[in-house]
Amino acid sequence: MKILNLYACLGGNRYKWGDEHEITAVELDEELAKLYQERFPNDTVIVADAHQYLLDNYKEFDFIWTSPPCPTHSRARGWNTKLETKYPDMKLYEEIILLETVSKGENPRFKGKYVIENVIPYYEPLIPAQKRHRHLYWCNFKLPNILSYREQAKISNGKNEVKKLCKFHDYDFYKYKGKQPTNKIARNLVDYEAGKTILDTAMGIIQKQDLNQTELF
Repeated sequence: MKILNLYACLGGNRYKWGDEHEITAVELDEELAKLYQERFPNDTVIVADAHQYLLDNYKEFDFIWTSPPCPTHSRARGWNTKLETKYPDMKLYEEIILLETVSKGENPRFKGKYVIENVIPYYEPLIPAQKRHRHLYWCNFKLPNILSYREQAKISNGKNEVKKLCKFHDYDFYKYKGKQPTNKIARNLVDYEAGKTILDTAMGIIQKQDLNQTELF
């Protein structure tokens, strides 16, 4: 399949996808993009605005994964008075509405499968999503009830957080020398088992649809 991986970061979701797919990763942080390319040398890595890239190129792919920035939606915004007051970034909902719209109809503009991942927000989500563990997913297919049996919640707190997340994600986050906090980068990665489960689910649906289409002829 042709896969688009937006806001790719260090490819937490992508880690168990294998190399049989044609994967394009889009990441704006040049240091993260460089490290992603080192980690996944067979992928095409593009340093660009993922939000605009989605709008311009969504028709070219069979599967789209997008994880728009979550800080302005995080539940910490609801209780941590030390955080700067900010509007929620509505790019999340722009992408949900876009992909939902172009996937509809008898001859949709986007014929593939998509998943938009984000945190559970401090407000009631404006568009219903599928809740799995600490994340929300907006998809055009049904997700399994359990995406991963691995437990990250206890890791992302307390001492040696980054070191523990290095082990959890099987990656040395200390390689990152960019401007963003290392613990923020480490926390942002999606559990690779959840990423694999979601892609496998989408592939199974696509293959079944292709088989049904073939049987018509």
